[in-house]
Amino acid sequence: MNSPDTSFGKKKLPDKDSVLKEGISDELIKVFSGIRTEEEMASFFREIFTPAEIRDLAMRWQLLRELFAGETQRNIAAKHRLSLCKITRGSKILKKKKSATLALLKKHYGGK
Repeated sequence: MNSPDTSFGKKKLPDKDSVLKEGISDELIKVFSGIRTEEEMASFFREIFTPAEIRDLAMRWQLLRELFAGETQRNIAAKHRLSLCKITRGSKILKKKKSATLALLKKHYGGK
């Protein structure tokens, strides 16, 4: 009995830099932006992400929401038992005037 092909055509999986260079990230952006319903997005997430990856994404969004709400990085770190380094990235994102993340937070949770 043949085992399933997991070699992806015998090609080595691309590294992060080549993914960006080859336009794969552009393709994913188009795929994500083509999803029109919450149900479809939830189904897509469950199919392509592991439960751990979904938890990581959810935690990252939670940290961004808390920063946006004005909580301090130290309080967030203590509450979630995380290093400040994990939270600093989100803080930097929210300081950018043209941040897409900041715009989404304002849209969903009220403007600042």
